[in-house]
Amino acid sequence: MAVRTAVVAALGIMAATAATDGSRTELPAWLAGCWEMHQGGRHAVEMWMLPDGGMMLGASRTTESGRVREYEQLRLDLVGDTLVYTATPSGQSVASFRSTETSESGFTVANPGHDFPQRIGYRRQGADSLIAWIEGPGKDGIKRIEYPMHRMDCRG
Repeated sequence: MAVRTAVVAALGIMAATAATDGSRTELPAWLAGCWEMHQGGRHAVEMWMLPDGGMMLGASRTTESGRVREYEQLRLDLVGDTLVYTATPSGQSVASFRSTETSESGFTVANPGHDFPQRIGYRRQGADSLIAWIEGPGKDGIKRIEYPMHRMDCRG
C-alpha cells in the first residue's frame, strides 16, 4: 500500500506541475484511491480510479446506523483544458459541472443552472487528507457543506 500511495503522490505532483506551468490542465491524479469521513453517526467512503484515457471514475456511499443513506457515481473527464465533473446521485438526475479553477492542490467545478449544488470543490491537505465541498443557494444565502476526508486502505 505504501508503494501505491507513493505512486499516486508522484502522479499527482506531475499532473499538478503540468497544470500550473501554463501548458494544460490535467486530471487530479492525487485524488485516486479511497477516502473516508466520519461525522456523527455517518460514515462516507469515496473511491477514485487512477486517470486513464482522459477520465477518472469514482463512487461514494454514505451509511448511518448500518444502512445506506445515499450513494453516487462520479466521473471526471478532461475535455480540452476543462475538467468536467459528472455526478449521478442516488434518486437524482445526472448533472455535469465544468472547471472554474484548477491548481496542484485542488479544483472547483460549477454549473450555475443546477439547483443545488452549483459549485463543487476538492482541496488536498497534505498527502492523506482533503476537503470536498458543495455550495449553492440556500434559504438564507449561499449554503456550503464541507466533507473533510482522510485517505484509507481501499480494502477496509
